[in-house]
Amino acid sequence: MSLQNITLISFGYFEKDILEKIAEVVKLEFRSSLNLKEGHIDLSEYYDPGRRQYNGNKLLKHVDGLPLAESGKSLGLFSVDLFIPILTYIFGQAFLGGRSGIASLYRLNNTSYGMKTDSKLLQTRFTKEVIHELGHTFGLIHCNQPTCVMRSSTYVEDIDQKGHSLCHHCRKEIGLV
Repeated sequence: MSLQNITLISFGYFEKDILEKIAEVVKLEFRSSLNLKEGHIDLSEYYDPGRRQYNGNKLLKHVDGLPLAESGKSLGLFSVDLFIPILTYIFGQAFLGGRSGIASLYRLNNTSYGMKTDSKLLQTRFTKEVIHELGHTFGLIHCNQPTCVMRSSTYVEDIDQKGHSLCHHCRKEIGLV
C-alpha cells in the first residue's frame, strides 16, 4: 500500500546530501512518493525577541497555508530554535491527522550542548524527528514502545534511544501492514 505524497520543504540552508538521505528514508518508511522543495520565508516575522526563538505555532500555520500542502503531506524543515508558548523548546510539531508539520535540527546538533559536531548523529536525529512529525500528520499519537520513532521525545537523549522507524502497531494504524 502507498500513502499520500510527501513534500519536504527546506527553509534555509541544508547540505544537499542530508536532505537526500532523509528523503530516501522517509520514502521507504511511508511507502510514498516524495518531493524535495526549497521554501523562502522571512523568519523575522516569527522571531520572538524576548525568548530569542522562533514561534513554532506560527511557522506551522505558515507551512499549512502553502498551496503545495493541499496535495498530500508537507513538512517544513528549519534550522532555527523553535518554541511554543507552553514549552521552552520543541524539535518539531504537526497537525494530528492534518497535512502539515515542521521540524528543526537546531537543538539536535551536539554543538547546542557544548559537544563536538557529529554530522552522522545529527543526520540520524533529524531523520527520526522528520519521520515522527510525519507520523502525526498520518494520525499517529505518541507510542509507548521504547524503540518506536513515535515515542515522545522531550530531550535529545530520548531521540537517541528510540529507533528510526514505526513499530508494527503504528504501521498497522496507518495501513502499512
